[in-house]
Amino acid sequence: MSRLCKRYTEHHETVWNGVTISISYEPRWLSLADDYGLDTAHLEIEAIAPERAPLPITETGYRSHFTTANAVAAMGGPVALVRTWLDEEAASPAWRLHEAAGRQLTLF
Repeated sequence: MSRLCKRYTEHHETVWNGVTISISYEPRWLSLADDYGLDTAHLEIEAIAPERAPLPITETGYRSHFTTANAVAAMGGPVALVRTWLDEEAASPAWRLHEAAGRQLTLF
């Protein structure tokens, strides 16, 4: 079972609400499907401009997320999945408050 496998990672960029986001996608994370029959995929999502800008899915601008390759494919690929996820979370009351606070001018 234990064999060396070359890892395959896709790299993408997208712009969401003025933030440039890097998306790294490894559809066969650590080749777990080969060794154990597990369909484990890994996404790394990072705001790169502005660097580490908060996003609806992460306050730090970075998110590591495990899912399945089938789920990513069903959403239309890693970029489509991340953009849909961001759009859904951006509708949350917490994110709307965050955006409103960012637009509010303060005197102190």
